[in-house]
Amino acid sequence: MIWDRLGVLTDEISPSLTKALDWAVQQKLRHVEIRTVDGINVMNLTDDQLIDIRNKVEQCGLFVSAVASPVFKCALDLNRPVAGGDTFGLGEEDITAHFAKLERAIDIAKLLGTSRIRIFSFWREQEPERYIDDIAAHLNTAAVKAGAANVTLLLENEPSCNGGYAAEVGALARRVNHPSLKVLWDPGNEAYGGRHAFPQGYELVKDTIGHVHLKDALIGSDGSPRCVPIGEGSVAYFEQIDALERDGYSGLYTIETHYIPEGGTPMEGTQRTIEGLYKLLASEDFC
Repeated sequence: MIWDRLGVLTDEISPSLTKALDWAVQQKLRHVEIRTVDGINVMNLTDDQLIDIRNKVEQCGLFVSAVASPVFKCALDLNRPVAGGDTFGLGEEDITAHFAKLERAIDIAKLLGTSRIRIFSFWREQEPERYIDDIAAHLNTAAVKAGAANVTLLLENEPSCNGGYAAEVGALARRVNHPSLKVLWDPGNEAYGGRHAFPQGYELVKDTIGHVHLKDALIGSDGSPRCVPIGEGSVAYFEQIDALERDGYSGLYTIETHYIPEGGTPMEGTQRTIEGLYKLLASEDFC
């Protein structure tokens, strides 16, 4: 059932696109998301490089499912203290620069043959609720631009951003209420932030979901979060995916492990994650 819709972020396997695609084919995956290739952020790839990537992906019988962009991983106001996070090789820039990135991301999506772009909700303010109007207004502007270009923006729940958790991204998506803005539901991010992904988090986003990322996480005895292979963390993934399918979710699933075993490689971490997923979903209901 979900296996025909399962893919992976290539750089969760290897910086090398060729190695990542070979692994994806061996695992009988169907699609890939592009975030970095050979250490270069997707936003900095040239048109020729992007066309070459699409050709290589399609020659492997796969397709590009989304542009995993860092759009709106920036501060609403550079003069206010905010949280920060990984921008995968890009520096800090203001909102104007990020709207320019959105325009480029739309072009990149077209070159890669996808209609989906992952975005965020700005670095987390000390009091996010005070800035909801501003956040929603910017996201609405972005959704209108996306709609005009026939692409869909996927707003990920990212703890370092204002839409850090299910309640927040769900509320933002409903407030914007535009068909070109959907939630990218990542249960592992919810768990990493110390929240209950299922059923609590899922109930707050299930009517807004346009894409799903798969990772697992837990909070250690010292209170620190860490990512682990699926099935070894706190996300009830069998129940979560069962609920998604029963509730009519027909979109894609993408493995985004964020786990590297001690002394190991990203490929080995992602291998353990997909093995954990297969073990959990061994029931005929998910064949």
